[in-house]
Amino acid sequence: MSSDPAAPSVDGALARLDAALARLEAGIARRVEAEAAPDDRDTELALMAEDRARLAAALDAASARLAAMEGTASEVGERLDRAIEAVEGVLAREA
Repeated sequence: MSSDPAAPSVDGALARLDAALARLEAGIARRVEAEAAPDDRDTELALMAEDRARLAAALDAASARLAAMEGTASEVGERLDRAIEAVEGVLAREA
């Protein structure tokens, strides 16, 4: 199957996830700049590192779900193609 109808929704979901991650990182950066005193910077950097690790884990999980969904979509497409061929074969025999 050459065209995957799930691709636009997957691409859109990934774009929204990227935008959300960018907004979160920007918010964290603003908060750190606004609230951090020089002696608190190490603590804030550690918190940012934890947030980044959490976001990386979330992105990895989303990527794994995407890969699973793509595999499922491909399998469904192949099954649909076989079903269409079977129906066409039956219709051709009846004609």
